[in-house]
Amino acid sequence: MPAYVIFLVDVSDAARYDNYKARSGPSVVSAGGRYLVRGGESQVLEGDLPAGRTVVIEFPDVAAARAWYDGPEYSEIRRLREGAADVTLYVVDGVD
Repeated sequence: MPAYVIFLVDVSDAARYDNYKARSGPSVVSAGGRYLVRGGESQVLEGDLPAGRTVVIEFPDVAAARAWYDGPEYSEIRRLREGAADVTLYVVDGVD
């Protein structure tokens, strides 16, 4: 069953965050993920938009998403984001 990693990102240092983005993208692809949403314009339908950007990444399953997140490559890349953005990040099961 597919799984989706959801990022809610409020960028405070664009230059440092751009460095993180440049390195994180290839790590997602090499772990079997693909971006479905990577920023982009949002429109309110109900409630309030979260601050900043929304990113959605699809993985084959939760195990693949966790392997990417917990793996040595992304663990190193994640450090580039520290101090550059406030992030809420979670994984959710999709449907078949």
